Amino acid sequence: MVRASSTPAPTLSPQFCFNERLLRDFLSLSRSTIDDSITQNLNALVTPARAGFDPSSTAIRQTDSKATRTIDPAACQDFKDKVLFPSWQTRSDVLTYCAGVATSPDPDDPDLLLRQTESARDRERVVDERLDPYSARFFPREARTESLANLVRNQRTVEEIIRARTWGLVLERCGADSGTPLGWEEALNGWREMKQR
Repeated sequence: MVRASSTPAPTLSPQFCFNERLLRDFLSLSRSTIDDSITQNLNALVTPARAGFDPSSTAIRQTDSKATRTIDPAACQDFKDKVLFPSWQTRSDVLTYCAGVATSPDPDDPDLLLRQTESARDRERVVDERLDPYSARFFPREARTESLANLVRNQRTVEEIIRARTWGLVLERCGADSGTPLGWEEALNGWREMKQR
């Protein structure tokens, strides 16, 4: 039984991507429901009452939680196929789409005229650094496509770190048999291939 649910995919549009707060919030919420709470999600897969209560289990202090809490392989696979991988795929799709938006021309940029005016003014400035050594400083406004590209690049780095951590915990709790890929990339690609069949 899979209890966790992934965050629904947003409607992809350039406006969604350029609203960096909304993009960050979606990624953060998606990560928090699946990856940040991976231990709780995996614990929810354990069905301790399936074998019934064993009174001798209280006679000895159990210090190794992994030995007593094995997760049914079918439940693990179900969790990966229905919750974990779809969540990762949704976030990958969003980041790929927004990376495309960031590399496309942006005719609707609201700051385009302002940046062009500032750039023209900067070219006309006469700088005498002897009078004011800081007068040569000019910080042009960053285009929103550049800002979005930086955000996507940073979020992809965060994704790699979080997915590696999550996958390590999944392998630890669900067990890694000979057919289980050791890296999250291979596991996700294998899931994608199975889904396309």
